[in-house]
Amino acid sequence: MFLFAAGDNYAGAIVGFSILSADGRSVVKPSSASTSLYKPETGPAFNLFVGRRLSDYLSVEANYLWNSNELILTSATVASSGQAIYEERRSSSEQSVIGDLLLYFRDRPNWARPYLSVGTGVIRLSSKQREVTTLVGPATLPPQRFTATVPGLRVAVGIDLALHRDWAFRYSFSETMGPNPVSDRLSPPGERTLKNFQNLFGFVKRF
Repeated sequence: MFLFAAGDNYAGAIVGFSILSADGRSVVKPSSASTSLYKPETGPAFNLFVGRRLSDYLSVEANYLWNSNELILTSATVASSGQAIYEERRSSSEQSVIGDLLLYFRDRPNWARPYLSVGTGVIRLSSKQREVTTLVGPATLPPQRFTATVPGLRVAVGIDLALHRDWAFRYSFSETMGPNPVSDRLSPPGERTLKNFQNLFGFVKRF
């Protein structure tokens, strides 16, 4: 970051890409068999943040994060009464507000400062249907649009590289975990948490 001038406050912006975890489930009964899954695509992401240095090794930070990912949802049920199958494409996005505590492994005079951070906050996921590509029988599709606000835990590793004066370059790799509103709407519902992996690059300014 910009850990090398007067002032303990800083702000920055980093951008990159987001990868969501997938999920699926199969349920087999004597009279029927059901399976469901969703497949996410890589999408854009950015992180705006402000922070304050508490010491040479500790900082606190407030983050606003956004990412967008395309999803393909599939469900199939086969029973003696018939089949129910669907596949649809959806656009989904997440907005998160997270408070982080950062632990640096080198003090301020160093030009390269790796760090580890952990924080928590809220995640708001919004999803809308783009296209139904397959529909067979009386399949129950998710709502065309749905939103959910859930708690999230975020952990990240990164490094701040000093540039000119109060500027620094930052790289961050983070994982944000929370309840899975997408899995909840599969048929049958999935069971895994939603994990959001982000690779981000950008700049920080100290003031």
